[in-house]
Amino acid sequence: MKTFTDKRRNASSDGGNSGFKMKQLPFMGVICSVTLYIVYRTTNYQYYETQMETKLHPFDSVEDNELPSGKLKDLPRGIMHTHSDLELRPQWRKSLRSAVKVNTNKNLLAMPVGIKQKEHVDDVVKKFRTENFTIVLFHYDGKVDGWWDLDWCDKAIHIVAHNQTKWWFAKRFLHPDIVSTYDYIFLWDEDLGVEHFNPGRYLEIVKSEGLEISQPALDPNSTEIHHRITIRSRMKKFHRRVYELRGKTRCSNISEGPPCSGFVEGMAPVFSRAAWRCAWHLIQNDLVHGWGMDMKLGYCAQGDRTKNVGVIDREYIVHKGIQTLGGTGELTKKTKKIRRQSTWELKIFKERWNQAVTQDKDWIDPFPRQQRRRKHKRQSKFVDLYD
Repeated sequence: MKTFTDKRRNASSDGGNSGFKMKQLPFMGVICSVTLYIVYRTTNYQYYETQMETKLHPFDSVEDNELPSGKLKDLPRGIMHTHSDLELRPQWRKSLRSAVKVNTNKNLLAMPVGIKQKEHVDDVVKKFRTENFTIVLFHYDGKVDGWWDLDWCDKAIHIVAHNQTKWWFAKRFLHPDIVSTYDYIFLWDEDLGVEHFNPGRYLEIVKSEGLEISQPALDPNSTEIHHRITIRSRMKKFHRRVYELRGKTRCSNISEGPPCSGFVEGMAPVFSRAAWRCAWHLIQNDLVHGWGMDMKLGYCAQGDRTKNVGVIDREYIVHKGIQTLGGTGELTKKTKKIRRQSTWELKIFKERWNQAVTQDKDWIDPFPRQQRRRKHKRQSKFVDLYD
């Protein structure tokens, strides 16, 4: 039989338990709130990460007009990505937050390189690295190990194939779908001096003038200059054409095609994304020296080549004219063989172009030769040769 004391003790005990439970409720509320907040932030972060990846790397799902008939029918459309890029990716990340890193590499520099030109290449790459370019080096001599002492080397992409040319590499490793994330593609030789060149300022001029294909002008003191139009004009920001009434190639006010206008040379061309998609298809898979291509690049200018192709004078380079694959001095015989091969390839390229024009009945030349005869006064050699 319970006494009054026992009842009071039990009542006190029940009251204590109730009080403890009442005290737990706010604490549990805090825990639930924190948990819900963490779940919300994690979900929101993952969504943000996905959105950032989509913006920075636009791997669009395959549309109906991009889907090869029947070849990819076994894959759901939403999983197929039509593009890639040349950005290096880590095998792991230290944290989730490191995954959301804004990629500012919107332009690409690709160069064929040999270890003997290491110093020149280092100068060029340092200029482009400061402007957040993606760097791709094509090693034609196979000597990649000799580059690792340079602080930027592990940030570049290295591709090796012995004794191959710039155009061979470009055709195989710079497919338009691979480089479609880049606004501009610089496909340069390795023997270029860049003391007076800034990639950022160069692109500002290119964009402001609407140039689809361009090149930096050559310092008049360059070792090799093949075409008058590529020489720097000290008084201009850029030029699209040249007037020259001396020498083998004459350019007058009725000259509307290469190399008088709508022309850049193969040593240092710069392509917009759209122009490169066209130019890549112009590269012949088996003609590795690219001779003759420069005369046809204007067809890839996305319109009027006399307006969309230009040479930038304000940012200029020096062409050192160093024989690389051909070598110098003791390799004179090899150099002659390469020149002979290049000449033969030029002949083949011209024949292919003419044959393609003849066979494609639906193709209309956007730049027909102007059959115009004008009487014009011979210009003085002191007039401005650029326009």
